[in-house]
Amino acid sequence: MKSTVETLSPTRVRLAVEVPFEELKPNLDEAYRSIANQISIPGFRKGKVPPRLIDQRIGRAAVLEETLNNAIPTHYSSAVREHDVKVIGRPEVEVTELADGEKVAFTAEVDVRPELTLPEFSTLEVTVDEAAVNDEDVDNQVDSLRQRFSTLKGVEREVRTGDFVQLDLHATIDGEDIEGGSAENVSYEVGSGQLLEGTDAAIEGHKAGDEVAFTTTLAGGEHAGKDADVKVTIRTVKEKELPELDDEFAQTASEFDTLEELRDDVRTRLGRVKKLEQAVAARDKTLEALLEAVEVPMPEKVLADEIEYRRHQLGHALENAGVTLEQYLENEGQTQEEFDEQLEKDCAQAVRSQLVLDAVADAEEVGIDDGELTSEVVRRAQQSGVNPQQFADQLVQNGELPIVVADLRRGKALGLVTDAAKISDAAGNPVDLKALQDEINPPQAAVATEDADAAAAQA
Repeated sequence: MKSTVETLSPTRVRLAVEVPFEELKPNLDEAYRSIANQISIPGFRKGKVPPRLIDQRIGRAAVLEETLNNAIPTHYSSAVREHDVKVIGRPEVEVTELADGEKVAFTAEVDVRPELTLPEFSTLEVTVDEAAVNDEDVDNQVDSLRQRFSTLKGVEREVRTGDFVQLDLHATIDGEDIEGGSAENVSYEVGSGQLLEGTDAAIEGHKAGDEVAFTTTLAGGEHAGKDADVKVTIRTVKEKELPELDDEFAQTASEFDTLEELRDDVRTRLGRVKKLEQAVAARDKTLEALLEAVEVPMPEKVLADEIEYRRHQLGHALENAGVTLEQYLENEGQTQEEFDEQLEKDCAQAVRSQLVLDAVADAEEVGIDDGELTSEVVRRAQQSGVNPQQFADQLVQNGELPIVVADLRRGKALGLVTDAAKISDAAGNPVDLKALQDEINPPQAAVATEDADAAAAQA
């Protein structure tokens, strides 16, 4: 086999391959065996039809087509290895010459990873929000907990925003009842906007027992866009009664004896959350800074495939949810043109990220060991609610294990870049991600030591 490679652009090459016919003999024999097992000819057992008879009955052209279907992928892969072509897409193959008994020639155009110039990672500068927890953060969290322990108390006054009411609703169009337009004893929080538009304005200022009417434009269903007349009867009005913020509340809502201890615990938990958010933001912003520092030619075929893949995934999800693309776009407040533009932008960013992180992984000789791969497979299996062994088998059968390995390499590559980058918070303080991660997830040895110290103290 002879092969050459021609660079068409920074992201695309053309491989030209020429194979002497004698090298195709194993594929030719396999083609005859395959066809022999598919046809029935009187006087011959299935699979035992001789090649000359197959040529007569089926045609030599069909045999050669079967031969090339088997042979081209093998010789294409050999050419890729020979020239160390970093393929990132599917090839477009064209047979340029087929001389029966002499040779076969074909070309394969394919997208490749471009050569990228990476910056010094230490020159990247990133700013993230501070991880400090203020009193307002604690107050909001405690208030949220207080809301969960609230009770509802009936009131005789007019309806206000935040009240909880029981309503009967009846909607008509031009005096005619509409299907699904009536409901009784509906529980509703005033101001939440979860009922028909105009409900809040209609009932606020009225009392239990009042009947009010208003007109609204229906947003969904077969009458979407039409005006409906709605009558609402207010059955009951209740207001939320919050518990007092004191030690008794702390004992009821938590394992702590005092409100001060509860607030301290909330502050500690919020601190962990903020530090985790800071670590995630640091990685995201480091990647953004890295992408801004690297010029990345876009492989158009890979981009087109990514766009098509995401369209297919969204279409499948919408079909399962019983939602059309038009309905989805309406809910998102997007036009088709805006959706297409955003999709292409997102896909281009994803492809660019993969190319840059792959380049980093290669430059830094990042590898994945069996333990890391096993842990990742187990993690993904748990997320999917599938037995880890079954999940691993599915990955192998679908040829998706290399994708998992590639994702892991990119994650480790980004970690290396983030560790080297200069990261500070909005106040100018340096952020040590390693220390941050250890604080969020203490090393197992440290945890074991703390547990042993605690046990000794109790003893």
